[in-house]
Amino acid sequence: MKLFSFSLACVFVFALLASSLASAAIVEHIFKVQNTTIKRFCKEQVIVTVNGLFPGPTINVHEGGTVIVHVLNEGPYDITLHWHGVLQLFSPWADGPEYITQCTIRPRSKYTYKFNVTQQEGTVWWHAHASYLRATVHGAFIIKPRSGRFPFPKPYKQIPLILGDLYNSRVEDITTEAQASGGGPNISYAFTINGLTSGHLMNCTENETFKMKVKQGKIYMLRMINAALNYDLFFKIANHNFTVVAVDASYTDHYVSDLIVIAPGQSVDVLFTANQPTGSYYMVASPYVVGLEDFDANVARGTVIYENAPPSSKPIMPVLPPFNDTDTAYTKFYNVITSKVRAPHWVPVPRKVDEHMFITIGFNLELCDSKNPNNATCKGPNGHRFSASMNNESFSVPAGVKLSLLEAFYKNKSSVYTRDFPDKPPVMFDFTNLNDANNTNLLFAPKSTRAKKLRFNSTVEVVFQNTALLGGQNHPMHIHGYSFHVLAQGFGNFNRKDRAKFNLVNPQLRNTVGVPMGGWTVIRFQANNPGVWLVHCHMEDHVPWGLAMIFEVENGPTPSTSVPPPPADLPKC
Repeated sequence: MKLFSFSLACVFVFALLASSLASAAIVEHIFKVQNTTIKRFCKEQVIVTVNGLFPGPTINVHEGGTVIVHVLNEGPYDITLHWHGVLQLFSPWADGPEYITQCTIRPRSKYTYKFNVTQQEGTVWWHAHASYLRATVHGAFIIKPRSGRFPFPKPYKQIPLILGDLYNSRVEDITTEAQASGGGPNISYAFTINGLTSGHLMNCTENETFKMKVKQGKIYMLRMINAALNYDLFFKIANHNFTVVAVDASYTDHYVSDLIVIAPGQSVDVLFTANQPTGSYYMVASPYVVGLEDFDANVARGTVIYENAPPSSKPIMPVLPPFNDTDTAYTKFYNVITSKVRAPHWVPVPRKVDEHMFITIGFNLELCDSKNPNNATCKGPNGHRFSASMNNESFSVPAGVKLSLLEAFYKNKSSVYTRDFPDKPPVMFDFTNLNDANNTNLLFAPKSTRAKKLRFNSTVEVVFQNTALLGGQNHPMHIHGYSFHVLAQGFGNFNRKDRAKFNLVNPQLRNTVGVPMGGWTVIRFQANNPGVWLVHCHMEDHVPWGLAMIFEVENGPTPSTSVPPPPADLPKC
């Protein structure tokens, strides 16, 4: 009996020790940013990568662990890295967006990111947060359960699937040209799965298809990320279903579907069972695009190959939705995901709301100043420059700024930004009426750097209302430093009657949510992470146009709930 008791005690002590070790685990990487020549579609092109990889290295960390990434910028451009979806609780200096939480890491310079990963599990990702560089500078960021156990059957293998796109020229050149002209940027010429797609789709002889080999009857976990710059994507595997188990590193009720829909910046974890006849099956990512009558783009095509499938087995192609199938996107996916109540790190919906905000988002114009050499060729609509705004404020970091907005907050410098971002738009109108798409009284928004100040621990509810200005578009909205409950989504203009649609029991918890063209989305979160946090559309061209704003969250009552001092090696502007 004593021996049995001693054995139990040993097991208990070992479990505590193992738990402690998992909590204290440090994951350390060196990220060398560099130009790399890759060959796709039978031609070579130079892209910026990390460690010569496209996509970049996967970071694996257990919940409770610490991540240290030494960034050596050996590339030709200024850069920062953002750990998209990582909450950065009380570590805002590590968040990464340029001029918001830090100044850029210049060529031939280095910087070390260090932060803890707590209160979340699942798949997020990391990417460059300076201009268009995230097109090729990105990778998966996987947060594993501290216990090693999932709230679903353990998969046989876990496979990151990063959906992206490729461009015909250097993405920095695309950015420069678009900003110089004031027009829209060039679009990508192909979509990718883990950096690859079918060469024959571009009349190329090379076989560059991503291949996933599977065993009959085994369960696989696909950790999916949409790293494409500007496109929502449909994803299917011919003749197979998925079970959705998490979105944006938050567990969900299990939802079975043959279709995944994923917006730029979002992640989805699904279980996939190899339960079809031995053979080959195409996996396909195709664009979901609204507001266009016609859209021609090459889909990304990979192959699922069963063990012992004949080499001559011709892959089966799935039936894809039309490129503009909004009904399918929302009724079969976006609007049906719910959180798994009482799963690890589940957060109930706060019921008492302290701050109500109604924020319009959409396109605008900036007046063309013929005297400004940068505006000499204004290729936007009506001879002006493309712009964008939230509540008719078009975000812009002040020129010549000498410190980031977070430094200004920490040092109480009042000259960098103001704390008067409006809670509602200055003019109420029929937001989704396409008859107002070119209303010149509504199209021009002033440039500003305005923040909304939030009390520590206050509960914030935001109605994001899309507008039809310049035709409109879907907008995936991302909030840095937070996950939020998605209470409801709908079409038309939001009104009080829509509150009856709110899910206050098990809404999905996300860090990026699509606001549909011609519609709205309502979110709610608790402002319990002090600092300066960027809120923006995760379509890359919309940020330089101004579709962004700032939440300034006050410090908490104690040093441990306040913004800590900046790292000694924080880059200078």
